[in-house]
Amino acid sequence: MSSKITVGLVAMSLIWFTACHKPRSSKSVSKNPDIDTTLITRSPEAKDSIVKDTTAASAAVVPEAGEAMPVVKVNEVDFQYLTAKSKFSFKSAKQDFDNTNVNIRMKKDSIIWLSVTGVGLEVARGIITRDSIVFMDKIHRDYFVFNYEQLSKQYNFDLNFDLLQSVIIGNMPFEMQEDGRFVKENDFYILKQAVDRLEVDNYIAEKNQKLSRLKATEVPTQNTFTLDYEDFRQVGQFLFPFTSLINLNVLSKEQQKRETTMRLKHSKVELVNQSPGFPFNVPSSYKRKR
Repeated sequence: MSSKITVGLVAMSLIWFTACHKPRSSKSVSKNPDIDTTLITRSPEAKDSIVKDTTAASAAVVPEAGEAMPVVKVNEVDFQYLTAKSKFSFKSAKQDFDNTNVNIRMKKDSIIWLSVTGVGLEVARGIITRDSIVFMDKIHRDYFVFNYEQLSKQYNFDLNFDLLQSVIIGNMPFEMQEDGRFVKENDFYILKQAVDRLEVDNYIAEKNQKLSRLKATEVPTQNTFTLDYEDFRQVGQFLFPFTSLINLNVLSKEQQKRETTMRLKHSKVELVNQSPGFPFNVPSSYKRKR
């Protein structure tokens, strides 16, 4: 599997979520007991969260047409560790692949581990931390190391761990702001936010108070990012989206519109309290490509 594809699994899905955020970085080095690697330099790991008895929520009230709207609580997923079996599809002007098998393991606010398989064999493995992204290409026996600043320059956008985590689990990528406001439209409460150069609409379904769609528009380019969550299923005490559909319409540096579509479809998701392990060792025979 090429480096462009493996990096694309992570980076491309966040072009718009991360357009207005600066990457976090740290020069400190700390040992994370969950990762078996000597390659990654990490910021101090986030403290473990405790799975709450009630759903995490953000709330706001806005009057409409003379009537006070009810308090809108956005139901979100809270967890310590997560495992998932998924299929990823990607289509752009240059790449097109369908139903790539991906195994995902996560430690909240700290680690995302990916294993990409094909024809029964693991072809790539990746580890994403708060300050680095590392991928091994097992077919060509090489590996790639990126920090968020490098990827931001390469793809012309800022990349951020927290927003990638939100995309995978279906939580709101931007926290509630004081000037955020809800409006009612059909079966949705729409939370409107202005985040730096983005205008963001979060569509919260009235029936389950879950984020069902997000649309972000950059001003003044009018580049758009849409994310649709579908197939909600009960995972523990939380509703979890088993399908994420992503569409990017971005104006290139050459002033040409580029459309990219992606789909992440889970077949199994588990929220667990024990670490599933994050094995990641780069063999000494592998060559570093960057």
